[in-house]
Amino acid sequence: MNALLSADERAAFERDGVVVLPERFTPSEVDEINAALDELMDEDVPENIREKSSGVVRTAMGLHLRHERFARLVRDPRLLDPALQVLGDVPVYAQQVKVNAKAAFTGEQWQWHYDFATHHHEDGVPEPLALNVHIFLDDVTEFNGPLMFVRGSHCDGPAPTSLDTETTSFDLWTVDADVVGPLAERGGLISPKGPAGTVLLFGDAVVHASPPNMSPWPRRIFSLIVNPVSNRQTTDRRADHFHHRDAIPLNG
Repeated sequence: MNALLSADERAAFERDGVVVLPERFTPSEVDEINAALDELMDEDVPENIREKSSGVVRTAMGLHLRHERFARLVRDPRLLDPALQVLGDVPVYAQQVKVNAKAAFTGEQWQWHYDFATHHHEDGVPEPLALNVHIFLDDVTEFNGPLMFVRGSHCDGPAPTSLDTETTSFDLWTVDADVVGPLAERGGLISPKGPAGTVLLFGDAVVHASPPNMSPWPRRIFSLIVNPVSNRQTTDRRADHFHHRDAIPLNG
């Protein structure tokens, strides 16, 4: 399969800050990834961050250092090739490797935010160049807490943020409603959905969020954040699983 973005997909990414790439991974591949994930989510380790209310795993981090299946996955051309196409084929490293999980009925929200704010404030990343490459590990529908993106919210540069340490168990630099509102009025919202195996690519400064999962169906999404080695972190304030200090290129 040619993993590169088409001209239309590249244009959508530049305009919206996000693009959906259907049918990149097969059902059997997703089953294999989920089997490895189930093993890791059963572990009682700091890399497994749990919901405030239910105690179930909200985010499982550092996956490529914990299981061989994820060590192979972060080098898969279906993830790396479109990212390198956007970045210009520069050396990139695995900045963060995780699964964000929303358990059926209890999965909590992610507030309005963009990733660069946390990367910059907490890790000293200089520029919003990193790319987030997702794989849907469950079917994502309008019911089970899908992501919502503000189209074009990256176009004017990073929006103002403030640190939220109260809403969930994951400290996050968030975008206030009075900033999100005008951005959404201008660009509108997009909420990518699709079957397991769908890939999603989005930029470090695009504003996004997701609602709680009140449905009977889980929603798990694998996330590889790749960052140019030249743009690597400059501080070590957080534990390694939040931002990996090993900047050996994935494409080396």
